[in-house]
Amino acid sequence: MIIFLSCIILFLIGLYAIITKRNLIKIAIGFALIEYAVNLFFALIGFKKGALAPIITRIDTVHNFVDPIPQALVLTAIVIALGTTALMLTVILRIYNHYKTFDIAEIRKLKG
Repeated sequence: MIIFLSCIILFLIGLYAIITKRNLIKIAIGFALIEYAVNLFFALIGFKKGALAPIITRIDTVHNFVDPIPQALVLTAIVIALGTTALMLTVILRIYNHYKTFDIAEIRKLKG
């Protein structure tokens, strides 16, 4: 139960960074923390203590297997998160090259 609570705390830290921070890099880190929290939560859903990998070795014996679907979803989500994070950081660097700052308030002032 404590590990699920750590997923919630990690998610809330990322949400706090997105809502309260004005630096674009810190906001990107907040998004990454939320992605990590969700991936960890999905991986924990499929975990069973003492279970085996879902590979059938013998048909005549009964086995307790781990659910492979959350693991496959997490692997897919990691690849998608890598792409979105790379795109987000690329946009942030382009904004920095144009405005010479990462501060959102300063960028809004310079926009006008």
